[in-house]
Amino acid sequence: MTSRGMIGFLIFIGILVLIDIYAFRGISTALDGLGPGGKRWVRLVYWAISIGMLAILVWAAVSVQELRNTRNHSFMFSLAALLMLFLLPKVVIVVFHGLEDLLELFRWLFGKLAPGAPVDGGEPVTRLRFLSQIGLALAAIPFGGVLYGITHGRRNFKVARVHLEAKHLPAAFDGLRIVQISDMHLGSFPSGTDIVQKGIDLINAERPDLIFFTGDLVNDYADEAEPWLDVLKGMKARLGKYSILGNHDYSDYAHWDSLEAKRANLEKLKRHHATTGFRLMLDEHTRIEKDGESITLLGVQNWGKRFQQYGDLKKAMAGSDPSSYRILLSHDPTHWEEQVLGTGIDLTLSGHTHGAQFGITIAGQTYSPAQWVYKHWAGHYAKDEQHLYVNRGFGFIGFPGRVGMPPEITVIELRKA
Repeated sequence: MTSRGMIGFLIFIGILVLIDIYAFRGISTALDGLGPGGKRWVRLVYWAISIGMLAILVWAAVSVQELRNTRNHSFMFSLAALLMLFLLPKVVIVVFHGLEDLLELFRWLFGKLAPGAPVDGGEPVTRLRFLSQIGLALAAIPFGGVLYGITHGRRNFKVARVHLEAKHLPAAFDGLRIVQISDMHLGSFPSGTDIVQKGIDLINAERPDLIFFTGDLVNDYADEAEPWLDVLKGMKARLGKYSILGNHDYSDYAHWDSLEAKRANLEKLKRHHATTGFRLMLDEHTRIEKDGESITLLGVQNWGKRFQQYGDLKKAMAGSDPSSYRILLSHDPTHWEEQVLGTGIDLTLSGHTHGAQFGITIAGQTYSPAQWVYKHWAGHYAKDEQHLYVNRGFGFIGFPGRVGMPPEITVIELRKA
């Protein structure tokens, strides 16, 4: 770890310690009515967990290079989940206890400055503990949410169904069933899990005509896909399976000893696509034929407003029939507004955002941190008869779970208007 990294880490640990101290003070205030024995147990359990978490963080920081070399993303993401599991509830407690302390400060100032304030020696003013008690109760929400996300949320697939109409869709493709999946991030799944197989079974149950995968097969390394190649081969589609690369597939976020090694990793990943029966589209187009009629499929490498811009849409479109119904596979949804709108491409399929893996639905409307970053972050969008669908992702990265934002398998049915 560099000296700058060490200073940043020590500041981070210092902030966590301050949160621990203040959160414990809030818990103590909320549970002031407990007897001495109960308070002793609360203190013992709280600080055992807190000190244990800090020790794990220090060990992870010291062993960070070794952890990177093992490429065990599942283990590292589990550490992140543990941190969130215990940190988020403490933040809630800190906020409410802080509000209570402010209220107590205002009461004290009012007692000192207001006319007719009681003189010293009167009845003592008892502390208002209700805000700390509310904070302690509400802390169960992020704790339960994170716990659900890492145990059930990441395997609770949602099949999203979309119906789209187009006047110039060939009659042979009326009723075409497309399954879109995206962002598998296979390196994030612990070995032995059945989550991937569960998703494949749901895909095959839809009996798709086409399967499109819109990027991020791995986190960094081609090796991450190898335990799952036989499972991925099991996906069946009558008219074929097609795929593109996402920003993580280029391994730009990993350290490589040489450019040649990095290139070899990408070539290996491309072979994995072929092994699993997917045609990898690299800034190109192809015709998909059925009953003597055809539509055009285009696929580009990653192109994002804030990410890698390897894709070449003009190259992919060159020579394609503009009167054909055209579908574009492009990993990053920012590509749609930046370059795709105005081309006449009928449908663009993207992923990338994961829906931030967090969301909350209120009155049928879903809200997510992803919408603070992306204008088009999940679901169906349309402008001037051009359509975009953003898949919420199959897997996960960073946080090994999903809270209110389930992994998604998209089923798109095309109809001739």
